[in-house]
Formats: sequence, structure tokens, C-alpha cells
Amino acid sequence: MKCNIPDTEQRRVVIVGGGFAGLTVARRLAKNKAFQVVLFDKNNYHQFQPLFYQVAMAGLEPSSIVFPFRKVFQGQKNVFVRMAKVLGVRPEAHEIDTEIGSLKYDYLVLAMGADTNWFGNEQLRAHAIPMKSVSEALYLRNAIFEDYEKAVTADGYDDRQRYLDIVVVGGGATGVEVAGSLAEMKRHIIRKDYQDLNSDEIQIHLIHGAPRVLNAMSEEASAQSEKFLKELGVELWLDKVVKGYDGKEVTLDDGTTIRADKVIWAAGIIGNKIEGIPQASVARGNRLFCNEFNEVSGMKDVFALGDIALQTHEPAWPNGHPQVAQPAMQQGKMLANNLIRQLKGGQMQPFRYKDLGSMATIGRHKAVADLPYWKTQGILAWMMWLFIHLLYILGTKNKVFVFLNWVWNYLTYDQSLRLVIKPHPLSRPGSTQYTPS
Repeated sequence: MKCNIPDTEQRRVVIVGGGFAGLTVARRLAKNKAFQVVLFDKNNYHQFQPLFYQVAMAGLEPSSIVFPFRKVFQGQKNVFVRMAKVLGVRPEAHEIDTEIGSLKYDYLVLAMGADTNWFGNEQLRAHAIPMKSVSEALYLRNAIFEDYEKAVTADGYDDRQRYLDIVVVGGGATGVEVAGSLAEMKRHIIRKDYQDLNSDEIQIHLIHGAPRVLNAMSEEASAQSEKFLKELGVELWLDKVVKGYDGKEVTLDDGTTIRADKVIWAAGIIGNKIEGIPQASVARGNRLFCNEFNEVSGMKDVFALGDIALQTHEPAWPNGHPQVAQPAMQQGKMLANNLIRQLKGGQMQPFRYKDLGSMATIGRHKAVADLPYWKTQGILAWMMWLFIHLLYILGTKNKVFVFLNWVWNYLTYDQSLRLVIKPHPLSRPGSTQYTPS
């Protein structure tokens, strides 16, 4: 296999990663025929990460929150999509190495995002369930409903509890959204689907290593979120750190143990690495030091965006920008505009982050929003959360499907997506034929 990218007089911009940042750059440069855009990603689709938890909780189908790159760039002859892993960069040669060959670049944009941070704990990595991709969200959905099926045939209370109890680690937006969604599933779904189970036996634990959940948001948002979670029956373990999990029992830093067969890990992220980056350019969490133009420190014509970019030039953000979608998209837009300016002989403009606020939803009519000039909690914040997330989903069909799912769920307190779908085993390694069931 080869990259098979034609050499032209265009400026070649190679983008590694099709998340919010990389896709923003690619879409803006695709409109300018002076650039040749080459997008590398390990998947052939863009993933709408803020709604992973709804796929995991059977609220949405995965196809509703993904969108094929090739469909995004239909008719754009200056854009090339390659589903391949980028292995490394050779900055002195202005070249990258990939699984399908090497490729020269005029500009390299690193936007490969972040993965689950296990903080060096291999036991947690082996047994806890992450949720940083659609496939991981589907795996979690399968695990939850498989365990409910096992619970109905379990022999006795203790054996049943191991399948029913769930631990969520991490009290950021993902953690509280997962815990709240699980609690609503327990309240409205499980007692209808599993009439031979006592849904009151299901215990949902949320463990967070800080004194309050959503500690990156305001104290009002944090306090209201804790109130919402408690109303839904979630047991909070605040200012506690998970030290171990052997697949059966969670151990906290104070020696307390919690019995659970499922631990959902939402406690942090770490940047994806790429070979060839000078060690002096790598910061804590594998983020890359960047100047005000998003150019990686010590490298020429190499830029970093989104979760892996660490810019400290703005006094309001001395530790870098939040690792969420808005900074990524704003950085992508600014970089694309700067490359166009530079092509026309102009000067690059420094990036300035415009904080549009932060939001989290815990359940029906239960959400919190910290906006630039005001804060709100409850049903108004919940409706704003729904509208904003719907706005940013790619594809009209996806928007319609997500909206219809939300309306149906709102009217019926139900979803019809509680399916355990697993890959069928192949008859032999490398085979394309399925073994008959």
C-alpha cells in the first residue's frame, strides 16, 4: 500500500487526526485550491465525542454521532483522506512516516487528540472500561446489558450485586453525565425491561479525586450537580483516589473497598504521542509546547492543535487551554486563516481563545451551564445543552436522528436501542467468511 498522493504546485498540508481541530482546518483549507490537504486518521469517520456516553447508555446509535470523512469532502479534489496510522515525523526532511509509506509536507498539523490516562496503573488499564471512542462506548453498552442478563439468573443477592453495581471514576463532565444517565436508566428502564430484577438493588458509585465534582466549573454548578446526582440516587465518593481494581473490587486511597464487576474510567486524558518530536517540546500529559501561532516549540512548519496543544501565552490560561472541543475548533479556524494569510504574503495572527463557557447534563431537566456573563442550572441549562450539541453534530440526517431519539426518549422515558451487538467470530485468522451460527 502507498499514500499515492500526487505531487503538485499546491502547498501540501498534512493533518494527523480528524477530530474537532483537524477537521476544522481541513474543511477551511479545502475551499482554497492553492492548498493540497491530506488527512490521516486511524478511522474513516469523524466522532462526536461529547455524545459517546449516550451511545454507551443505549440512548443513541453510534451511526448517529459519526460522519465519514470522504462524505465531508465529496467534490473537493484537493483533499485526500487516508485511513492509516502516522508512525513518526522527520522534521529535517519535512516528511512523515505512516503505515502506508512516507509523505513530504509543506505544513504538518498534529491534531491526534488524547487517549485515556491510566496514570501508570496497569491493573486499572487491564480491568477498567474506558470511553474515548465509539467502539469503547459500544463495548461498555454490551458489558452493561450482558451483566443485567447475568444478574437475572444469578444465584443469590451477593452474586447478583456483582453484576448490578457500577463504579464511575472521575467527576468531570463525562463522569457526571455517565453517572446521571445510569441512574436514569435504573429509574425508568431497568424496572420495565427486567421485571424479575429489583432495580433498587442497583448501586451507582461516582468516585472523584477532588472535594467537588465539576471542579473546573463554578461552585454553583458543582453544588447543583451534586444535588442532582444525589436526587437520582448516585452515591458520591469525593476527595477519594482509586488505587487499584482487580476486576472484582475497587480499592481507594483510604483502604475502603467497593465490590463491582464494572468500573468506568473517566478520570483523565493523556495526549497521543508521535515519534520524532523533540523531548524538549513535550510537556506534562504529552501535550506539546506551542507558541501563539500554534507552532510546536523547536520545530518549523509543524503545528499542534486541540488536546495536545499547550499554549501559555495568554495570562488567563497560564496552564494551557481546556482540553475540550471549543479551543480545538477555534485553534483550527485560526491556523487555517493564518496559513492562507501567509500564502498571500501577510503576517500570522496570534491565537486568542474566546471562552464560550462550559456545560454538563446530569439527566432530564438537570444540567448546569457556566456562560461568559451568567450561570444557570436546571431545565434552561438542559435545553441549551441539547440545542448546542445538536448544532455541532455533522450531517443533517444525523441531526434529525439524534433529535428524534431525544424527543422519543423525552415523551416515553424509553429507548429502543438496548441491544448487545458483538462481532461474529471469523472461521479462521484472516478469513472473510463467517462461521455459520
